Amino acid sequence: MGSVDRPAPDRPTGSTPSAHGAGSTSLSDRRPRLEPGNDVLDPGTWAGRIPHTGGIAPRLRIGRDRWFNVLWLLPIGFVVLISAVAIAKGVHNIPAMQDFMVRHPGTHVPVELEEHQGFPAWVQWQHFFNLFLMTFIIRSGIQIFVDHPRLYFTRDCTPGKEWLRVQHRVPKGRVWTAKEDSVGLPGQVGLPGIRHSIGLARWWHLGADVLWLVNGIVFFVLLFTTGQWRHLVPSSWEVFPNAVTVLVRYLSLDWPTDNGWIVYNSLQLLTYFLTVFVFAPLAVLSGLAMSPALSTRFPWIGKPLNIQLARSIHFLVMVWFVQFIVIHVTFVVTTSALRNFNHMFAGRDDDSWIGFGVFCVALVVTTVAWVAATPFTFRHPRVVQRVGYALIGPFQRLFEYVNPKPGAYTDDDVSPYLWPNGTTPDSAEYKHLAENDFRDYRLRVFGLVEHPVDLSLDDLHALPHHEQTTQHFCIQGWSGVAKWGGVSMQTIVDLVHPLPDAKWVVFYSLAEGSDGGTYYDAHPVEQMGHHLTMLAYDMNDAPLTFDHGSPLRLRNELQHGFKHVKWVGAIEFVRHFSEVGGGHGGYNEDHEYYGHRQSI
Repeated sequence: MGSVDRPAPDRPTGSTPSAHGAGSTSLSDRRPRLEPGNDVLDPGTWAGRIPHTGGIAPRLRIGRDRWFNVLWLLPIGFVVLISAVAIAKGVHNIPAMQDFMVRHPGTHVPVELEEHQGFPAWVQWQHFFNLFLMTFIIRSGIQIFVDHPRLYFTRDCTPGKEWLRVQHRVPKGRVWTAKEDSVGLPGQVGLPGIRHSIGLARWWHLGADVLWLVNGIVFFVLLFTTGQWRHLVPSSWEVFPNAVTVLVRYLSLDWPTDNGWIVYNSLQLLTYFLTVFVFAPLAVLSGLAMSPALSTRFPWIGKPLNIQLARSIHFLVMVWFVQFIVIHVTFVVTTSALRNFNHMFAGRDDDSWIGFGVFCVALVVTTVAWVAATPFTFRHPRVVQRVGYALIGPFQRLFEYVNPKPGAYTDDDVSPYLWPNGTTPDSAEYKHLAENDFRDYRLRVFGLVEHPVDLSLDDLHALPHHEQTTQHFCIQGWSGVAKWGGVSMQTIVDLVHPLPDAKWVVFYSLAEGSDGGTYYDAHPVEQMGHHLTMLAYDMNDAPLTFDHGSPLRLRNELQHGFKHVKWVGAIEFVRHFSEVGGGHGGYNEDHEYYGHRQSI
Protein backbone atom coordinates (compact mmCIF):
# COMPACT_ATOMS: atom_id res chain seq x y z
CA MET A 1 0.00 0.00 0.00
CA GLY A 2 1.10 3.55 -0.55
CA SER A 3 -0.23 6.62 1.21
CA VAL A 4 0.75 10.29 1.13
CA ASP A 5 -0.64 13.30 3.00
CA ARG A 6 -0.09 16.78 1.66
CA PRO A 7 -1.10 20.17 3.06
CA ALA A 8 -4.32 21.67 1.81
CA PRO A 9 -3.94 23.32 -1.62
CA ASP A 10 -4.28 27.06 -1.86
CA ARG A 11 -7.66 27.18 -3.58
CA PRO A 12 -10.89 29.09 -2.96
CA THR A 13 -13.68 27.26 -1.26
CA GLY A 14 -17.35 27.53 -2.03
CA SER A 15 -18.33 27.38 1.63
CA THR A 16 -16.87 26.85 5.03
CA PRO A 17 -17.61 24.03 7.43
CA SER A 18 -20.87 24.91 9.14
CA ALA A 19 -22.50 23.73 12.31
CA HIS A 20 -24.90 20.84 12.17
CA GLY A 21 -28.30 22.15 11.20
CA ALA A 22 -27.04 25.25 9.42
CA GLY A 23 -27.83 24.57 5.80
CA SER A 24 -28.38 20.82 6.22
CA THR A 25 -31.17 19.31 4.11
CA SER A 26 -33.17 16.11 3.99
CA LEU A 27 -30.47 14.84 1.66
CA SER A 28 -28.32 14.03 4.68
CA ASP A 29 -31.07 12.77 6.94
CA ARG A 30 -30.42 9.18 6.00
CA ARG A 31 -31.60 7.25 9.04
CA PRO A 32 -35.38 7.52 8.48
CA ARG A 33 -34.87 5.93 5.05
CA LEU A 34 -33.25 2.75 6.35
CA GLU A 35 -34.95 -0.57 5.67
CA PRO A 36 -34.18 -3.42 8.11
CA GLY A 37 -33.65 -6.83 6.55
CA ASN A 38 -35.61 -10.01 7.16
CA ASP A 39 -34.83 -12.86 9.50
CA VAL A 40 -36.13 -15.39 6.98
CA LEU A 41 -34.75 -15.68 3.46
CA ASP A 42 -37.34 -15.56 0.69
CA PRO A 43 -35.77 -16.82 -2.59
CA GLY A 44 -38.47 -14.98 -4.54
CA THR A 45 -37.42 -11.53 -3.26
CA TRP A 46 -33.76 -12.28 -2.61
CA ALA A 47 -31.14 -9.62 -3.46
CA GLY A 48 -33.63 -7.20 -4.99
CA ARG A 49 -35.43 -9.98 -6.87
CA ILE A 50 -32.31 -10.86 -8.80
CA PRO A 51 -33.38 -13.40 -11.43
CA HIS A 52 -31.95 -16.89 -11.47
CA THR A 53 -29.40 -16.92 -14.27
CA GLY A 54 -27.49 -20.09 -14.91
CA GLY A 55 -23.94 -20.14 -16.12
CA ILE A 56 -22.46 -21.79 -19.18
CA ALA A 57 -20.27 -24.84 -19.57
CA PRO A 58 -16.76 -23.99 -18.34
CA ARG A 59 -14.65 -22.25 -20.96
CA LEU A 60 -10.85 -22.48 -20.90
CA ARG A 61 -8.93 -19.71 -22.64
CA ILE A 62 -6.47 -20.90 -25.27
CA GLY A 63 -4.04 -18.28 -26.46
CA ARG A 64 -5.16 -14.67 -26.71
CA ASP A 65 -8.88 -15.02 -27.36
CA ARG A 66 -9.84 -18.61 -28.14
CA TRP A 67 -12.09 -20.51 -25.74
CA PHE A 68 -12.29 -24.26 -25.28
CA ASN A 69 -15.45 -25.89 -23.90
CA VAL A 70 -14.20 -28.01 -21.00
CA LEU A 71 -17.06 -30.49 -21.47
CA TRP A 72 -15.18 -31.77 -24.49
CA LEU A 73 -12.74 -33.27 -21.97
CA LEU A 74 -15.37 -35.91 -21.14
CA PRO A 75 -15.36 -37.66 -24.55
CA ILE A 76 -11.67 -36.90 -25.00
CA GLY A 77 -10.95 -38.37 -21.56
CA PHE A 78 -13.02 -41.45 -22.38
CA VAL A 79 -11.06 -42.02 -25.59
CA VAL A 80 -7.76 -41.48 -23.76
CA LEU A 81 -8.81 -43.92 -21.00
CA ILE A 82 -9.84 -46.63 -23.48
CA SER A 83 -6.60 -46.10 -25.37
CA ALA A 84 -4.60 -46.28 -22.14
CA VAL A 85 -6.33 -49.56 -21.20
CA ALA A 86 -5.51 -51.04 -24.61
CA ILE A 87 -1.88 -49.91 -24.38
CA ALA A 88 -1.53 -51.13 -20.79
CA LYS A 89 -2.91 -54.56 -21.71
CA GLY A 90 -0.32 -54.83 -24.46
CA VAL A 91 2.53 -53.56 -22.27
CA HIS A 92 1.47 -55.81 -19.39
CA ASN A 93 2.38 -58.94 -21.37
CA ILE A 94 5.74 -57.74 -22.67
CA PRO A 95 8.53 -59.85 -21.07
CA ALA A 96 10.48 -56.74 -20.06
CA MET A 97 7.45 -55.37 -18.26
CA GLN A 98 6.79 -58.72 -16.60
CA ASP A 99 10.37 -58.70 -15.34
CA PHE A 100 9.98 -55.09 -14.15
CA MET A 101 6.80 -55.98 -12.27
CA VAL A 102 8.51 -58.91 -10.57
CA ARG A 103 11.35 -56.66 -9.38
CA HIS A 104 8.88 -53.92 -8.37
CA PRO A 105 5.71 -55.74 -7.27
CA GLY A 106 3.82 -52.53 -6.43
CA THR A 107 3.85 -52.73 -2.64
CA HIS A 108 6.70 -52.28 -0.21
CA VAL A 109 6.11 -53.39 3.39
CA PRO A 110 8.52 -51.70 5.84
CA VAL A 111 9.28 -53.76 8.92
CA GLU A 112 8.02 -51.02 11.25
CA LEU A 113 4.52 -51.23 9.75
CA GLU A 114 4.14 -54.70 11.20
CA GLU A 115 3.84 -52.93 14.58
CA HIS A 116 1.35 -50.32 13.34
CA GLN A 117 -1.24 -52.33 11.49
CA GLY A 118 -4.84 -51.36 11.20
CA PHE A 119 -6.89 -48.23 11.71
CA PRO A 120 -7.39 -47.05 15.30
CA ALA A 121 -10.71 -45.54 16.33
CA TRP A 122 -9.47 -41.97 16.01
CA VAL A 123 -8.63 -42.56 12.32
CA GLN A 124 -12.17 -43.83 11.73
CA TRP A 125 -13.73 -40.79 13.39
CA GLN A 126 -11.37 -38.42 11.59
CA HIS A 127 -12.30 -40.06 8.31
CA PHE A 128 -16.01 -39.44 8.95
CA PHE A 129 -15.55 -35.85 10.15
CA ASN A 130 -13.44 -35.09 7.09
CA LEU A 131 -16.10 -36.57 4.79
CA PHE A 132 -18.87 -34.67 6.57
CA LEU A 133 -17.15 -31.28 6.55
CA MET A 134 -15.90 -31.58 2.98
CA THR A 135 -19.46 -31.79 1.67
CA PHE A 136 -20.21 -28.32 3.04
CA ILE A 137 -16.80 -26.90 2.10
CA ILE A 138 -17.08 -28.02 -1.52
CA ARG A 139 -20.74 -26.98 -1.96
CA SER A 140 -20.24 -23.53 -0.45
CA GLY A 141 -16.91 -23.17 -2.27
CA ILE A 142 -18.61 -23.68 -5.63
CA GLN A 143 -21.26 -21.14 -4.59
CA ILE A 144 -18.54 -18.60 -3.78
CA PHE A 145 -16.79 -19.23 -7.10
CA VAL A 146 -19.89 -18.55 -9.21
CA ASP A 147 -20.43 -15.18 -7.53
CA HIS A 148 -17.51 -14.05 -9.68
CA PRO A 149 -17.41 -16.92 -12.16
CA ARG A 150 -14.03 -16.11 -13.65
CA LEU A 151 -10.51 -17.16 -12.68
CA TYR A 152 -7.31 -15.25 -13.34
CA PHE A 153 -3.61 -15.81 -12.75
CA THR A 154 -2.82 -12.09 -12.60
CA ARG A 155 -3.98 -9.64 -9.92
CA ASP A 156 -5.93 -7.56 -12.43
CA CYS A 157 -9.43 -8.85 -13.21
CA THR A 158 -9.72 -7.42 -16.69
CA PRO A 159 -12.57 -9.02 -18.66
CA GLY A 160 -11.24 -11.29 -21.38
CA LYS A 161 -8.00 -11.97 -19.52
CA GLU A 162 -9.39 -14.75 -17.32
CA TRP A 163 -8.15 -18.31 -17.94
CA LEU A 164 -11.46 -19.96 -16.98
CA ARG A 165 -15.04 -18.72 -16.95
CA VAL A 166 -18.51 -20.19 -16.51
CA GLN A 167 -20.24 -17.02 -17.65
CA HIS A 168 -20.64 -15.36 -21.04
CA ARG A 169 -18.25 -12.65 -22.17
CA VAL A 170 -18.79 -9.29 -20.48
CA PRO A 171 -21.15 -7.32 -22.75
CA LYS A 172 -19.77 -4.20 -24.35
CA GLY A 173 -21.46 -0.83 -24.60
CA ARG A 174 -23.10 -0.89 -21.15
CA VAL A 175 -22.13 -0.95 -17.48
CA TRP A 176 -21.89 -4.56 -16.33
CA THR A 177 -21.57 -4.90 -12.57
CA ALA A 178 -19.95 -7.74 -10.68
CA LYS A 179 -23.34 -8.58 -9.16
CA GLU A 180 -24.86 -8.94 -12.64
CA ASP A 181 -21.96 -11.19 -13.59
CA SER A 182 -22.82 -13.73 -10.88
CA VAL A 183 -24.62 -16.92 -11.88
CA GLY A 184 -26.91 -19.31 -10.05
CA LEU A 185 -26.58 -22.99 -9.21
CA PRO A 186 -29.10 -25.80 -8.73
CA GLY A 187 -30.46 -25.77 -5.19
CA GLN A 188 -28.71 -28.93 -4.01
CA VAL A 189 -25.37 -28.20 -5.69
CA GLY A 190 -24.39 -24.85 -4.25
CA LEU A 191 -24.91 -23.82 -0.66
CA PRO A 192 -27.29 -22.13 -0.08
CA GLY A 193 -27.97 -22.65 -3.78
CA ILE A 194 -29.41 -19.32 -4.97
CA ARG A 195 -27.75 -16.61 -7.02
CA HIS A 196 -25.59 -13.99 -5.32
CA SER A 197 -25.79 -15.61 -1.88
CA ILE A 198 -22.10 -15.21 -1.17
CA GLY A 199 -22.66 -13.75 2.31
CA LEU A 200 -24.24 -16.97 3.58
CA ALA A 201 -22.00 -19.17 1.43
CA ARG A 202 -18.93 -17.65 3.05
CA TRP A 203 -20.24 -18.31 6.56
CA TRP A 204 -20.77 -21.96 5.62
CA HIS A 205 -17.39 -22.16 3.92
CA LEU A 206 -15.25 -20.34 6.46
CA GLY A 207 -17.06 -21.91 9.42
CA ALA A 208 -16.62 -25.42 8.03
CA ASP A 209 -13.02 -24.53 7.18
CA VAL A 210 -12.31 -23.68 10.81
CA LEU A 211 -13.76 -27.01 11.97
CA TRP A 212 -11.92 -28.85 9.19
CA LEU A 213 -8.68 -27.16 10.20
CA VAL A 214 -9.19 -28.13 13.85
CA ASN A 215 -9.94 -31.67 12.73
CA GLY A 216 -6.78 -31.61 10.61
CA ILE A 217 -4.59 -30.38 13.46
CA VAL A 218 -5.87 -33.17 15.70
CA PHE A 219 -5.24 -35.62 12.86
CA PHE A 220 -1.63 -34.49 12.35
CA VAL A 221 -0.87 -34.54 16.07
CA LEU A 222 -2.22 -38.07 16.48
CA LEU A 223 -0.66 -39.17 13.20
CA PHE A 224 2.86 -38.39 14.40
CA THR A 225 2.43 -39.30 18.08
CA THR A 226 1.04 -42.76 17.35
CA GLY A 227 3.28 -43.76 14.45
CA GLN A 228 0.38 -43.90 11.99
CA TRP A 229 2.28 -41.50 9.73
CA ARG A 230 4.18 -44.52 8.41
CA HIS A 231 1.03 -45.54 6.54
CA LEU A 232 1.05 -42.27 4.57
CA VAL A 233 4.70 -41.30 4.13
CA PRO A 234 6.89 -43.19 1.60
CA SER A 235 10.00 -44.63 3.23
CA SER A 236 11.89 -45.57 0.07
CA TRP A 237 12.45 -44.31 -3.45
CA GLU A 238 11.14 -47.69 -4.54
CA VAL A 239 7.68 -46.15 -4.21
CA PHE A 240 7.98 -44.66 -7.71
CA PRO A 241 8.78 -47.80 -9.79
CA ASN A 242 6.29 -49.68 -7.62
CA ALA A 243 3.66 -47.04 -8.47
CA VAL A 244 4.33 -47.64 -12.18
CA THR A 245 3.58 -51.33 -11.67
CA VAL A 246 0.33 -50.56 -9.88
CA LEU A 247 -0.70 -48.09 -12.58
CA VAL A 248 -0.10 -50.64 -15.34
CA ARG A 249 -2.07 -53.25 -13.42
CA TYR A 250 -4.99 -50.88 -12.86
CA LEU A 251 -5.10 -49.79 -16.49
CA SER A 252 -4.78 -53.37 -17.75
CA LEU A 253 -7.74 -54.27 -15.47
CA ASP A 254 -5.53 -56.66 -13.49
CA TRP A 255 -6.35 -54.80 -10.29
CA PRO A 256 -4.08 -55.36 -7.30
CA THR A 257 -5.64 -56.91 -4.18
CA ASP A 258 -3.27 -55.58 -1.54
CA ASN A 259 -4.40 -55.36 2.06
CA GLY A 260 -4.56 -51.71 3.13
CA TRP A 261 -4.90 -52.90 6.74
CA ILE A 262 -1.14 -53.41 6.69
CA VAL A 263 0.14 -51.14 3.92
CA TYR A 264 -1.17 -49.30 0.88
CA ASN A 265 0.12 -50.08 -2.58
CA SER A 266 2.57 -47.49 -3.86
CA LEU A 267 0.14 -45.61 -6.08
CA GLN A 268 -2.30 -45.31 -3.18
CA LEU A 269 0.53 -44.23 -0.91
CA LEU A 270 1.64 -41.44 -3.24
CA THR A 271 -1.95 -40.27 -3.73
CA TYR A 272 -2.70 -40.19 0.00
CA PHE A 273 0.62 -38.49 0.71
CA LEU A 274 -0.10 -35.76 -1.84
CA THR A 275 -3.64 -35.28 -0.53
CA VAL A 276 -2.69 -35.09 3.16
CA PHE A 277 0.70 -33.39 3.04
CA VAL A 278 0.55 -31.27 -0.12
CA PHE A 279 -2.98 -30.41 -1.21
CA ALA A 280 -4.55 -30.05 2.25
CA PRO A 281 -1.89 -27.52 3.39
CA LEU A 282 -2.10 -25.84 -0.03
CA ALA A 283 -5.84 -25.41 0.48
CA VAL A 284 -5.16 -23.60 3.76
CA LEU A 285 -2.34 -21.44 2.40
CA SER A 286 -4.18 -20.41 -0.78
CA GLY A 287 -7.29 -19.68 1.28
CA LEU A 288 -5.35 -17.40 3.59
CA ALA A 289 -3.68 -15.70 0.61
CA MET A 290 -7.14 -14.61 -0.61
CA SER A 291 -7.74 -12.70 2.61
CA PRO A 292 -7.44 -8.91 2.29
CA ALA A 293 -6.41 -8.87 5.93
CA LEU A 294 -3.29 -10.90 5.23
CA SER A 295 -2.57 -9.65 1.72
CA THR A 296 -2.73 -6.03 2.88
CA ARG A 297 -0.59 -6.61 5.95
CA PHE A 298 2.01 -8.87 4.35
CA PRO A 299 2.55 -7.54 0.81
CA TRP A 300 5.75 -9.57 0.47
CA ILE A 301 3.37 -12.55 0.31
CA GLY A 302 0.37 -10.82 -1.24
CA LYS A 303 2.23 -9.46 -4.28
CA PRO A 304 3.77 -12.70 -5.65
CA LEU A 305 0.87 -14.84 -4.38
CA ASN A 306 -1.80 -12.33 -5.35
CA ILE A 307 -5.44 -12.95 -4.55
CA GLN A 308 -6.33 -14.08 -8.09
CA LEU A 309 -3.45 -16.54 -8.32
CA ALA A 310 -4.40 -17.83 -4.87
CA ARG A 311 -8.06 -18.08 -5.95
CA SER A 312 -7.07 -20.11 -9.01
CA ILE A 313 -4.85 -22.40 -6.93
CA HIS A 314 -7.66 -22.81 -4.40
CA PHE A 315 -10.05 -23.78 -7.19
CA LEU A 316 -7.59 -26.33 -8.62
CA VAL A 317 -7.09 -27.80 -5.15
CA MET A 318 -10.87 -28.23 -4.94
CA VAL A 319 -10.80 -30.02 -8.31
CA TRP A 320 -8.13 -32.35 -6.90
CA PHE A 321 -10.25 -33.15 -3.84
CA VAL A 322 -13.38 -33.76 -5.93
CA GLN A 323 -11.63 -36.15 -8.32
CA PHE A 324 -9.85 -37.82 -5.39
CA ILE A 325 -13.20 -38.45 -3.66
CA VAL A 326 -14.75 -39.84 -6.84
CA ILE A 327 -11.84 -42.17 -7.60
CA HIS A 328 -11.37 -43.13 -3.94
CA VAL A 329 -15.02 -44.13 -3.51
CA THR A 330 -14.98 -45.98 -6.83
CA PHE A 331 -12.03 -48.15 -5.83
CA VAL A 332 -13.36 -48.71 -2.30
CA VAL A 333 -16.58 -50.12 -3.71
CA THR A 334 -15.05 -52.10 -6.60
CA THR A 335 -12.13 -53.69 -4.72
CA SER A 336 -13.10 -55.80 -1.68
CA ALA A 337 -15.86 -53.41 -0.62
CA LEU A 338 -16.82 -55.13 2.65
CA ARG A 339 -13.22 -55.41 3.77
CA ASN A 340 -12.53 -51.77 2.89
CA PHE A 341 -15.61 -50.57 4.76
CA ASN A 342 -14.53 -52.58 7.81
CA HIS A 343 -11.09 -50.97 7.67
CA MET A 344 -12.44 -47.41 7.54
CA PHE A 345 -15.57 -47.63 9.68
CA ALA A 346 -15.24 -50.63 12.00
CA GLY A 347 -11.51 -50.96 12.68
CA ARG A 348 -11.40 -54.64 11.75
CA ASP A 349 -9.84 -56.72 8.97
CA ASP A 350 -12.51 -59.16 7.77
CA ASP A 351 -15.41 -59.50 5.34
CA SER A 352 -18.27 -58.97 7.79
CA TRP A 353 -21.09 -56.47 7.20
CA ILE A 354 -20.37 -54.39 10.30
CA GLY A 355 -18.30 -51.75 8.53
CA PHE A 356 -20.85 -51.46 5.74
CA GLY A 357 -23.59 -50.90 8.31
CA VAL A 358 -21.61 -48.13 10.01
CA PHE A 359 -20.87 -46.63 6.60
CA CYS A 360 -24.60 -46.58 5.80
CA VAL A 361 -25.31 -44.72 9.04
CA ALA A 362 -22.56 -42.19 8.22
CA LEU A 363 -23.91 -41.83 4.68
CA VAL A 364 -27.45 -41.22 5.97
CA VAL A 365 -26.22 -38.58 8.43
CA THR A 366 -24.23 -36.83 5.69
CA THR A 367 -27.09 -37.03 3.17
CA VAL A 368 -29.65 -35.66 5.63
CA ALA A 369 -27.30 -32.79 6.49
CA TRP A 370 -26.68 -32.16 2.77
CA VAL A 371 -30.39 -32.00 1.95
CA ALA A 372 -31.33 -29.99 5.06
CA ALA A 373 -28.58 -27.38 4.73
CA THR A 374 -30.32 -25.23 2.12
CA PRO A 375 -33.84 -25.10 3.67
CA PHE A 376 -32.27 -24.56 7.11
CA THR A 377 -30.31 -21.62 5.69
CA PHE A 378 -33.47 -20.15 4.18
CA ARG A 379 -35.39 -20.42 7.45
CA HIS A 380 -32.56 -19.45 9.81
CA PRO A 381 -30.08 -17.20 7.96
CA ARG A 382 -29.35 -15.22 11.13
CA VAL A 383 -28.26 -18.43 12.86
CA VAL A 384 -25.85 -19.14 9.99
CA GLN A 385 -24.62 -15.55 10.19
CA ARG A 386 -24.08 -15.64 13.97
CA VAL A 387 -22.50 -19.10 14.12
CA GLY A 388 -20.25 -18.29 11.17
CA TYR A 389 -19.06 -15.10 12.80
CA ALA A 390 -18.52 -16.88 16.12
CA LEU A 391 -16.19 -19.33 14.36
CA ILE A 392 -14.28 -16.93 12.13
CA GLY A 393 -14.68 -13.59 13.95
CA PRO A 394 -11.77 -14.02 16.38
CA PHE A 395 -9.36 -14.57 13.47
CA GLN A 396 -10.67 -11.51 11.64
CA ARG A 397 -10.22 -9.27 14.65
CA LEU A 398 -6.74 -10.67 15.23
CA PHE A 399 -5.55 -9.74 11.73
CA GLU A 400 -7.02 -6.25 11.93
CA TYR A 401 -4.39 -5.37 14.52
CA VAL A 402 -1.48 -6.21 12.21
CA ASN A 403 -0.68 -2.79 10.78
CA PRO A 404 0.13 -2.71 7.05
CA LYS A 405 2.95 -0.47 5.92
CA PRO A 406 2.51 2.03 3.09
CA GLY A 407 4.38 1.81 -0.18
CA ALA A 408 3.52 -1.69 -1.36
CA TYR A 409 1.93 -0.43 -4.60
CA THR A 410 2.87 2.38 -6.97
CA ASP A 411 1.28 3.98 -10.03
CA ASP A 412 2.82 1.21 -12.14
CA ASP A 413 0.63 -1.33 -10.32
CA VAL A 414 -2.67 0.41 -11.11
CA SER A 415 -5.07 -2.03 -12.76
CA PRO A 416 -6.39 -1.31 -16.25
CA TYR A 417 -9.91 -2.27 -15.13
CA LEU A 418 -11.79 -2.08 -11.84
CA TRP A 419 -15.19 -3.76 -11.81
CA PRO A 420 -18.16 -1.49 -11.05
CA ASN A 421 -20.59 -2.75 -8.45
CA GLY A 422 -23.49 -1.72 -6.26
CA THR A 423 -26.96 -0.32 -6.86
CA THR A 424 -26.39 3.09 -8.41
CA PRO A 425 -28.34 6.14 -7.18
CA ASP A 426 -31.26 7.21 -9.36
CA SER A 427 -33.16 9.53 -7.06
CA ALA A 428 -34.25 13.01 -8.09
CA GLU A 429 -32.03 14.56 -5.40
CA TYR A 430 -28.92 12.79 -6.69
CA LYS A 431 -29.71 13.68 -10.29
CA HIS A 432 -30.13 17.31 -9.23
CA LEU A 433 -26.75 17.27 -7.50
CA ALA A 434 -25.03 15.67 -10.49
CA GLU A 435 -26.59 18.12 -12.95
CA ASN A 436 -25.12 20.99 -10.91
CA ASP A 437 -21.71 19.33 -10.78
CA PHE A 438 -22.32 18.69 -7.05
CA ARG A 439 -22.05 22.38 -6.15
CA ASP A 440 -25.00 21.91 -3.79
CA TYR A 441 -23.57 18.72 -2.28
CA ARG A 442 -23.02 18.73 1.48
CA LEU A 443 -21.43 15.97 3.51
CA ARG A 444 -23.06 15.99 6.91
CA VAL A 445 -20.89 14.67 9.77
CA PHE A 446 -22.92 14.40 12.93
CA GLY A 447 -23.86 12.22 15.89
CA LEU A 448 -21.69 11.79 18.97
CA VAL A 449 -19.24 14.55 18.07
CA GLU A 450 -18.38 17.89 19.60
CA HIS A 451 -18.46 19.81 16.32
CA PRO A 452 -20.95 18.53 13.74
CA VAL A 453 -20.28 19.95 10.28
CA ASP A 454 -21.69 20.19 6.77
CA LEU A 455 -18.89 20.07 4.19
CA SER A 456 -19.15 21.02 0.54
CA LEU A 457 -16.85 19.48 -2.03
CA ASP A 458 -14.82 22.69 -1.98
CA ASP A 459 -14.52 22.34 1.79
CA LEU A 460 -13.24 18.80 1.36
CA HIS A 461 -10.77 19.88 -1.32
CA ALA A 462 -9.50 22.59 1.02
CA LEU A 463 -8.59 20.04 3.69
CA PRO A 464 -5.13 18.38 3.67
CA HIS A 465 -4.91 16.12 0.62
CA HIS A 466 -4.37 12.40 1.10
CA GLU A 467 -3.32 9.88 -1.56
CA GLN A 468 -2.92 6.12 -1.45
CA THR A 469 -2.42 3.39 -4.02
CA THR A 470 -4.11 0.29 -2.69
CA GLN A 471 -5.62 -3.00 -3.72
CA HIS A 472 -9.38 -3.40 -3.67
CA PHE A 473 -10.76 -6.74 -2.47
CA CYS A 474 -14.37 -7.45 -3.37
CA ILE A 475 -16.08 -10.09 -1.27
CA GLN A 476 -17.26 -11.63 -4.56
CA GLY A 477 -13.67 -12.48 -5.44
CA TRP A 478 -12.44 -9.86 -7.90
CA SER A 479 -9.65 -7.42 -7.09
CA GLY A 480 -7.68 -4.54 -8.55
CA VAL A 481 -5.26 -1.76 -7.67
CA ALA A 482 -6.21 1.92 -7.91
CA LYS A 483 -4.82 5.26 -6.81
CA TRP A 484 -7.18 7.22 -4.59
CA GLY A 485 -7.07 10.90 -3.73
CA GLY A 486 -9.10 12.75 -1.13
CA VAL A 487 -9.19 13.35 2.61
CA SER A 488 -7.89 11.10 5.34
CA MET A 489 -10.59 10.08 7.80
CA GLN A 490 -8.20 11.14 10.56
CA THR A 491 -8.59 14.69 9.27
CA ILE A 492 -12.39 14.41 9.57
CA VAL A 493 -12.04 12.93 13.05
CA ASP A 494 -9.81 15.82 14.11
CA LEU A 495 -12.34 18.25 12.69
CA VAL A 496 -15.41 16.97 14.54
CA HIS A 497 -13.86 15.59 17.78
CA PRO A 498 -15.84 12.40 18.52
CA LEU A 499 -17.18 12.01 22.05
CA PRO A 500 -15.84 9.17 24.22
CA ASP A 501 -19.07 7.21 23.73
CA ALA A 502 -18.62 7.10 19.94
CA LYS A 503 -17.39 3.59 19.19
CA TRP A 504 -18.71 3.12 15.63
CA VAL A 505 -18.93 5.31 12.54
CA VAL A 506 -21.84 4.88 10.11
CA PHE A 507 -21.50 5.95 6.47
CA TYR A 508 -24.78 6.66 4.64
CA SER A 509 -24.94 6.51 0.85
CA LEU A 510 -26.94 8.66 -1.53
CA ALA A 511 -27.91 5.37 -3.19
CA GLU A 512 -30.37 2.75 -2.10
CA GLY A 513 -29.62 -0.91 -1.62
CA SER A 514 -31.06 -3.60 -3.85
CA ASP A 515 -34.08 -4.12 -1.53
CA GLY A 516 -34.84 -0.41 -1.13
CA GLY A 517 -33.84 1.92 1.68
CA THR A 518 -30.58 3.80 2.12
CA TYR A 519 -27.36 1.85 1.74
CA TYR A 520 -25.09 2.24 4.76
CA ASP A 521 -22.27 0.54 6.60
CA ALA A 522 -20.68 0.81 10.04
CA HIS A 523 -16.96 0.77 10.89
CA PRO A 524 -15.17 0.68 14.25
CA VAL A 525 -14.03 4.14 15.23
CA GLU A 526 -10.45 3.01 15.83
CA GLN A 527 -10.10 2.21 12.13
CA MET A 528 -10.90 5.83 11.24
CA GLY A 529 -7.45 6.85 12.40
CA HIS A 530 -5.71 4.29 10.21
CA HIS A 531 -3.44 5.69 7.53
CA LEU A 532 -5.28 3.70 4.83
CA THR A 533 -8.79 4.94 5.69
CA MET A 534 -9.99 7.91 3.69
CA LEU A 535 -12.79 9.66 1.81
CA ALA A 536 -11.86 9.63 -1.88
CA TYR A 537 -13.03 12.14 -4.49
CA ASP A 538 -10.35 11.22 -7.05
CA MET A 539 -9.50 7.89 -8.65
CA ASN A 540 -6.34 7.40 -10.70
CA ASP A 541 -5.69 11.17 -10.77
CA ALA A 542 -9.16 12.00 -12.12
CA PRO A 543 -12.44 12.84 -10.41
CA LEU A 544 -14.46 9.83 -9.30
CA THR A 545 -16.78 8.53 -11.99
CA PHE A 546 -20.45 7.84 -11.37
CA ASP A 547 -19.93 4.05 -11.33
CA HIS A 548 -17.20 4.27 -8.71
CA GLY A 549 -18.98 6.54 -6.25
CA SER A 550 -19.00 10.17 -7.39
CA PRO A 551 -18.77 12.55 -5.66
CA LEU A 552 -17.31 10.81 -2.60
CA ARG A 553 -16.59 7.27 -1.45
CA LEU A 554 -15.06 5.61 1.56
CA ARG A 555 -11.83 3.63 1.43
CA ASN A 556 -11.06 1.43 4.44
CA GLU A 557 -8.41 -1.01 3.30
CA LEU A 558 -8.81 -3.10 6.45
CA GLN A 559 -12.15 -4.42 5.14
CA HIS A 560 -13.73 -5.98 2.07
CA GLY A 561 -15.00 -3.74 -0.70
CA PHE A 562 -18.71 -3.87 0.10
CA LYS A 563 -17.96 -1.85 3.24
CA HIS A 564 -16.36 0.93 1.15
CA VAL A 565 -19.56 2.94 0.84
CA LYS A 566 -19.92 4.80 -2.47
CA TRP A 567 -21.85 8.03 -3.10
CA VAL A 568 -21.36 9.00 0.57
CA GLY A 569 -23.98 11.50 1.77
CA ALA A 570 -23.55 11.55 5.54
CA ILE A 571 -21.41 10.20 8.37
CA GLU A 572 -22.74 9.54 11.85
CA PHE A 573 -20.76 8.67 14.98
CA VAL A 574 -22.76 6.29 17.20
CA ARG A 575 -22.36 4.18 20.32
CA HIS A 576 -23.03 0.91 18.53
CA PHE A 577 -24.20 -0.18 15.11
CA SER A 578 -27.07 -2.14 16.67
CA GLU A 579 -29.03 1.13 16.97
CA VAL A 580 -28.96 1.73 13.20
CA GLY A 581 -31.04 0.05 10.49
CA GLY A 582 -31.55 -3.65 11.09
CA GLY A 583 -28.87 -3.55 13.78
CA HIS A 584 -26.39 -5.91 12.12
CA GLY A 585 -23.77 -3.36 11.05
CA GLY A 586 -24.71 -2.40 7.51
CA TYR A 587 -27.06 -2.82 4.59
CA ASN A 588 -25.56 -6.06 3.28
CA GLU A 589 -25.28 -7.28 6.85
CA ASP A 590 -29.01 -6.58 7.36
CA HIS A 591 -30.28 -7.86 4.03
CA GLU A 592 -27.75 -10.42 2.75
CA TYR A 593 -26.25 -11.59 6.05
CA TYR A 594 -22.66 -10.38 5.60
CA GLY A 595 -20.39 -9.77 8.58
CA HIS A 596 -19.98 -6.39 10.26
CA ARG A 597 -16.22 -6.96 10.39
CA GLN A 598 -15.21 -8.59 7.15
CA SER A 599 -11.43 -8.54 6.87
CA ILE A 600 -11.09 -12.20 5.83
